[in-house]
Amino acid sequence: MSLQRLTAAFAQMLGDAPADDADAHDPSTDLSAGFSGAVDPDAVCPKRIVEAILFVGADGGRPRTAEELAAAMRDVTTEDVREAVAQLNAEYERDASAMVVTDRAEGYKLQLREELGRVRDKFYGRVKEVRLSPKALEVLSVVAYRQPTTAAAIDKARGVPSSTLLAQLVRRGLVRCDCGGDGQPSRYSTTGRFLRFFGLDSVEQLPRAAELDD
Repeated sequence: MSLQRLTAAFAQMLGDAPADDADAHDPSTDLSAGFSGAVDPDAVCPKRIVEAILFVGADGGRPRTAEELAAAMRDVTTEDVREAVAQLNAEYERDASAMVVTDRAEGYKLQLREELGRVRDKFYGRVKEVRLSPKALEVLSVVAYRQPTTAAAIDKARGVPSSTLLAQLVRRGLVRCDCGGDGQPSRYSTTGRFLRFFGLDSVEQLPRAAELDD
């Protein structure tokens, strides 16, 4: 199945013409910019350092592990991190804060409480209202059908660099970036927001080659 047919299929699923290109390079979305390194623990208590790191977030919106958070501070253990997270959530609960630190197998994330989803959607728009340029749809189609895939593989499939478009898709929450370890390249996959965006329950429902035949 050709790249053009895949992109056309995605556009048809959207039920609308894609938006005009807006692919100018945005340095703030550079995926190569990782975590800046250690923080001076004398400047603020570990609880606030953990809160600050989670507020900034990680590449691709991935959670931060207890090990990552502990490594950002001197003489702080993963148990100290877990205690800091518990203190933060107790503080948020006491103050009726809109925020909560979620604790999942992949790590910790600072995010809005689930019950405030309607407020978020009202002010930032529902998933269906996101509009993508033709080039962004092209990149998204490659990721969707070849996931998990690397930036190099996407560039090869398109014949042109795709890093800026990948950054846009990651920023919009349609694609996630899983950082490679031991010198391995990062890999890109679609997200739950991608499924909602296209009205799918799983990637298994994506159109297949036979379904796209004339």
